[in-house]
Amino acid sequence: MSNTKGFFFTFEGGEGTGKSTQSKLLYDYLINKNINSILTREPGGCIESEEIRNLLINGEINKWDPITETLLHNAARREHIKKVIKPALFENKIVICDRFLDSTMAYQGVGQGVNENFINILSKNINENIVPNMTFIFDVDIDISLKRVKNRDKENINRYEKFDASFHNNIRKYFRSLINTKKRYILIDASKNIEEIHLKIINCINPLINKI
Repeated sequence: MSNTKGFFFTFEGGEGTGKSTQSKLLYDYLINKNINSILTREPGGCIESEEIRNLLINGEINKWDPITETLLHNAARREHIKKVIKPALFENKIVICDRFLDSTMAYQGVGQGVNENFINILSKNINENIVPNMTFIFDVDIDISLKRVKNRDKENINRYEKFDASFHNNIRKYFRSLINTKKRYILIDASKNIEEIHLKIINCINPLINKI
């Protein structure tokens, strides 16, 4: 990561895998240990990026051309990196982010068929060499995850949750394929209970944050 001093942890996975719950639990854990941390998300994370998020998660699944959608995600990420992530890392903070680049490659690349090289070129110009120190991949059978989504909030299902089971299964396969490709990827069995998952996460990050 380009000359930054903090740590960057990302939480990835399909809909209803529990990553948002666990990112909040990790943030609370760090704050209770008096470790300077921020919790953020994508798309979103700052005022400008949250405006783009509203455009992306609302409406019907065919609302955007896939390339347009990819550009919108990257526009949101650019603002997020410049205004939130990069400044926090330079201030030696821990950044916990619910989704990042891997989700764009999963959803827009694999799910919507946008060329991988196109996404990589965009990322190279937008991300300023910022790469997560550790990425937790939350994995669970899509029948379970989609059932969780429906039970969680029947009135406010977002646009990505409306895609069919085949789309979500392809997303899951992509995320699983990342395991063992780079050391930063950690597989999380999202079928386990909340406390057990949280314990695994803190056991993974403690060797890093103990150096602070």
